[in-house]
Amino acid sequence: MTYTAQGKITQETLLQEYLPAVRRQALALQVKLPSSIDLDDLIQAGTVGLLDALGRFDPNAGAAFLPFASQRIRGAMIDELRSRDWLPRSVRRHARDVESAMHRLTQRLGRPPEEREVAAELDMPLDEYQQLLGDINNGFLLPYEEMVAESGEPAAGDTGARTPFGALLEGEQRKLLVRAIEELPEREKTLMGLYYQEELNLKEIGAVLGVSESRVCQLHSQAISRLRSRLAEPA
Repeated sequence: MTYTAQGKITQETLLQEYLPAVRRQALALQVKLPSSIDLDDLIQAGTVGLLDALGRFDPNAGAAFLPFASQRIRGAMIDELRSRDWLPRSVRRHARDVESAMHRLTQRLGRPPEEREVAAELDMPLDEYQQLLGDINNGFLLPYEEMVAESGEPAAGDTGARTPFGALLEGEQRKLLVRAIEELPEREKTLMGLYYQEELNLKEIGAVLGVSESRVCQLHSQAISRLRSRLAEPA
C-alpha cells in the first residue's frame, strides 16, 4: 500500500486501489438478481460502503483493509437493495390477487394448483399470468444470507425494509415455512433449494431445470406466492 511522507495511507490512494473490488462484488451480486437491477447502482452503493470503510479503518490496529472493507461494501449494496420498493402498486395488488387465488384453489382442490388453474381463476390467459409472475418476481430476490438471517434485529444502516421472503422467516412461522416448502410442487421445491441453499444464480438454475432464465423467475415467483398464501392461513 502507498503511504505519504508522514507514513499514513492516503484515502484517495486506497479508494482508487479498491474500486475494482467494489466492481467485482457488484458483478457477483448482480448475477443472483433480476436483470432489471442496474450494475451501476450496485457499484455506487458499494463505493459508499468503501468510503465508510476508509473512514473507519485504523491501519495501526493490525487488521488487513480488504476483509474489513469487503463487509461494508457488500453491506451497503444489500442495504440499497433492501431499501427499494421494487414493485409498483399495480403489480403489488396483482401479487395479492395471485396469493388469494392460490389460497382458494388449494382449499378447493386439496393440492397445490397448477399454473393454468391459477390463470383461469384470475380470468387471464396463461401467458399473461406468466408475465405477471415475472413482474412480481423483481421484488422477491435477494441473496441467501438475507433470507435466512436468524436474527430479527435490523442490520446496521437498515432502513426497516425487508424482503417478502425474509419476513416469512420470523418467529413461530419458521416451522410452518419448512412444512410449506415441503408441500411445494417438486420443481418449485428444487428451485428453492438451488437458489437459497446451493446459491446458484438464475442462469445456472435454468440449466439444471432445463428452462430459460425468465422461466426460473416465473417459477420462483409462483413458489413464493404459494408460501405466502400458505403462511397467511390461520394456524
